[in-house]
Amino acid sequence: MGNAKSTPLNNPYTGLPRVPTTNPSASTDKRDRTLTHLLRLNHHNYSLLYSQLRFHNHLPHALGSAYLLDAPSEHLTRLYESESKPLEPWPPTTPGEIARHDWREHISDRHYQRSYLDFFEDELVRLGYDWRRVVAEYLFQGPEPLIFGGIGGLGHPLIHLGYAFELGSKEVGMEALSLFATNYDFLHGYVDSEFPTAAGGVPVESPSPPLPTVVHDCQDPLEIIHRIRMDTAFHGIFPHAGAENIPLLFELREKEVLAYYRQFKIESPATAHKSLNHLAALLLTCSHDPGRPEFDFFVVHLTTVSYAIRILLPEVPEEYARPLVKMQWLFTIVVYLIQLSREVRPELLDGVELRGRGWGDVVRKALDRDEGSGSGGEMEDAHYLKAVRALKDSAQLWKDQEEFYLTAAVKFAWEFEKWSFGE
Repeated sequence: MGNAKSTPLNNPYTGLPRVPTTNPSASTDKRDRTLTHLLRLNHHNYSLLYSQLRFHNHLPHALGSAYLLDAPSEHLTRLYESESKPLEPWPPTTPGEIARHDWREHISDRHYQRSYLDFFEDELVRLGYDWRRVVAEYLFQGPEPLIFGGIGGLGHPLIHLGYAFELGSKEVGMEALSLFATNYDFLHGYVDSEFPTAAGGVPVESPSPPLPTVVHDCQDPLEIIHRIRMDTAFHGIFPHAGAENIPLLFELREKEVLAYYRQFKIESPATAHKSLNHLAALLLTCSHDPGRPEFDFFVVHLTTVSYAIRILLPEVPEEYARPLVKMQWLFTIVVYLIQLSREVRPELLDGVELRGRGWGDVVRKALDRDEGSGSGGEMEDAHYLKAVRALKDSAQLWKDQEEFYLTAAVKFAWEFEKWSFGE
């Protein structure tokens, strides 16, 4: 059952360089073997969704982040022990089998998480253990390709797939496909077509701008975010923040959301993604009241999803690059609105003094915190670690913004105490 050499997807997007990847499963190095062993332990022992199917298994993200930040073998083992505490074993039975002729029949049903994983692993055998071929066959086909369901479940399918590519892991890759299938929700319809349909197949009319002064075809997503915040149509529609607001947002303000969604002009997927990645870092580190740093647990997913898309863009077929960035923009708008549209203050980074601190200091700070947390419970420190790693690697790609990402990372790493859930 060797680890066959994976073939790249056909006609990949070339606007961004590929992220360096690893293949720890083929190595005899202790650290590499530890990571491979722990990823496989998680794969076999713990379900992808737990606590009444509400929460996602983040162990591959936590382990992958620590590994890519050069954490030693012992650190990875302790991280596994801590972060696996709240997870649940796979259920002893599944509700039914998935087959090639009906694999979309149970799409979006989280009860089928193990059934989908078993199915994709059978497909892995059929395709000669080339997990990238399985990904290509099931994410990029049909009028409603599965890839555009990746922002369901707060983007965890995309994040999981990004780590699969970085770590060269067929186990994580098949887990990601199961997450795509089980977290697929209505948001995909707004990306599948420029003229999305509402529930029941009724065409949505092209909405009029909610503000008469709105200028269309804007290339600065932060400017559009400012417009959204000032739009009274979104004021007071939610009693509190949270992911449960997503269906209500589209029930009450679908036309307004789509108006802003269509304002972002994408001339180049790479350039647009760069702007959205920068915006994600600003929303994470600069959307709190001055002097009261609160880092939003839902907003951090913008940073980790953005980096996942950065990994995936050079891997996807050319024709999927632009809609993938449009999907990222839709996700940004949705998360910003469900978390009550807090003001973004980029000037908060101006007061951050580096005091000689560089990326080595940031990484040590992140790993030291992770090492001493022992929090278990809600995977909170896994998200902290993922965010630091995403900021660091963003700086490596966009050297012209390296100091921006370093400043954001120093602010985040040293000010972080706990996550706010935006109540």
